[in-house]
Amino acid sequence: MSDDGRRDGLLVVRCQLGEREAFRELVGLWHAPLWRYVRGMVGSPHLADDLAQEAWVAVVRGLPRLRQPERFAPWLFTIARRAVADHLRQAYRVSETSVSETSVEEAGAVVDDDDSLSGVLTTMQVETGLNGLPPLEREVLILFHLQDLSLAACAEVLGVPPGTVKSRLHRARRMVRSVLAERGYEA
Repeated sequence: MSDDGRRDGLLVVRCQLGEREAFRELVGLWHAPLWRYVRGMVGSPHLADDLAQEAWVAVVRGLPRLRQPERFAPWLFTIARRAVADHLRQAYRVSETSVSETSVEEAGAVVDDDDSLSGVLTTMQVETGLNGLPPLEREVLILFHLQDLSLAACAEVLGVPPGTVKSRLHRARRMVRSVLAERGYEA
């Protein structure tokens, strides 16, 4: 278990024992990463504020029942993911417009035999390229590159096998390269 996992686990146990200061510390550690994840998924800082708040309310409600305190980070991002998905479903119903299924399929059909990164993508390049990606690819890049979650933790948050996370990362990286090239960056 990582030091961060131990630290989070201890804070969660302290929260479960009723220590309010421990919850303040947990929020202090995790609010910014949570907000950045939500912001990356929805695009709007104001909407990210609302959805992050909604996620923290769900954390307060669910924290007493969290059985693996050291797994707080994947659990938190799973809650945030549900809040985002619920919002997107509701927005879809209201506007009756959605992200085209074919755009996701077409994006997955991009063929590029060279998957080696010519250097590692910088955080700035990833953030720049995010806006041009479909939700599945955007989400896996945010979790893996920007939130520094492991493949296993990403798989847990996304509810898919680690192999699926790897293939989404592969596809997303190619798509980011394409988006960055269109915008004049060297990828």
